[in-house]
Amino acid sequence: MVLRIFGLSGLVTVISLVAAFLYGGPTALFLCLILGILEVSLSFDNAVINATVLRRMSEFWQKIFLTIGILIAVFGMRLLFPLAIIWVTAGLNPIEAFDLALNPPPGDAAYFPADDPNRPGQASYETLITDAHPQIAAFGGLFLALLFLNFIFTEREITWLSWIERPLARAGKLDMLSVVVAGIALVLAAEFLADDENRATVLLAGLLGMITYIAVDGLGSMFHTEEFEENLDEAGREIEGKPVNTGPSDLAKATGKAGFFLFLYLEVLDASFSFDGVIGAFAITADPIIIALGLGLIGAMFVRSITVYLVRQGTLSDYVYLEHGAHWAIGALATILLVSIGVHVNEIITGLVGVAFIGAAFWSSIRRNRRAAAAETGDERATTPVA
Repeated sequence: MVLRIFGLSGLVTVISLVAAFLYGGPTALFLCLILGILEVSLSFDNAVINATVLRRMSEFWQKIFLTIGILIAVFGMRLLFPLAIIWVTAGLNPIEAFDLALNPPPGDAAYFPADDPNRPGQASYETLITDAHPQIAAFGGLFLALLFLNFIFTEREITWLSWIERPLARAGKLDMLSVVVAGIALVLAAEFLADDENRATVLLAGLLGMITYIAVDGLGSMFHTEEFEENLDEAGREIEGKPVNTGPSDLAKATGKAGFFLFLYLEVLDASFSFDGVIGAFAITADPIIIALGLGLIGAMFVRSITVYLVRQGTLSDYVYLEHGAHWAIGALATILLVSIGVHVNEIITGLVGVAFIGAAFWSSIRRNRRAAAAETGDERATTPVA
């Protein structure tokens, strides 16, 4: 099972590293490997969230996401997205932006020399991407913030950090509280973190991030029936004697609308998770080929494999706090993105925060399962109640 799921990712990794070596020698190979590790470390929480949504989709739409969706993730976000940023912010078309990326200024200069006959004084590809970071961070930060807030403001039978999750869930009974909190965060970030030149664009980008989340999440929920999910316990397991359908409704399967909107939701979600990785990659290299090989092929393929493994193995049902940990990691990532509008945050910190939340949730799930097993066997030492 493990070899079948991760075998393709391993093969793609080898091919990508060979391609990087042929493209730029040992340096390119090393940079490609570093970017792949960076993407996996930053996106592990992404894989957990993908799995929670993917298991609600029909087999057909699961295959669509794991094939076409991955191609969009690889070539769309990791290659075309940076080019689109240059197109919008600098007025260069994608072909000109790609040429600019492949032909950086001499040395470590941020601009071409003023006497350059082709690009006198033009900013480098990396500089243009970095200049667009506040808008990107605002859009991605608000999208992910709403995802986190909608989860944490919902009452659940099982809680992980109960001392804070239960009070927040009670507060979530106030209608639209997540939108209010996200809106306040956006205003504060624009006021105190964005400079005067970027304040308006940060507000607009953040507002678009909120609108995108509300629209895509709303469309996905429109065709999703609650009838069968009521027959699942909090861990996603079937309640004995009750029918269960963890995918879209029969009508949705026939029309494909539920699957399509969940697919769209996952693509926007992946894009939001990718912002920090794409921006962080430019701290390592501005070469779009190496970024596409490292972030796209190696990183995205391993995230795909981890997602498939979680779904096929039923890991989220066995380790019930993983979803909680992933959402807390999302909340941390959203905060980091908003803070990064005005303060540089090292990519290592971003990656470690996500891994720390996932690891802690995984360990808490193991301890919970041990207590439950001990209680079932009548172990007198199992006195601690299960959350």
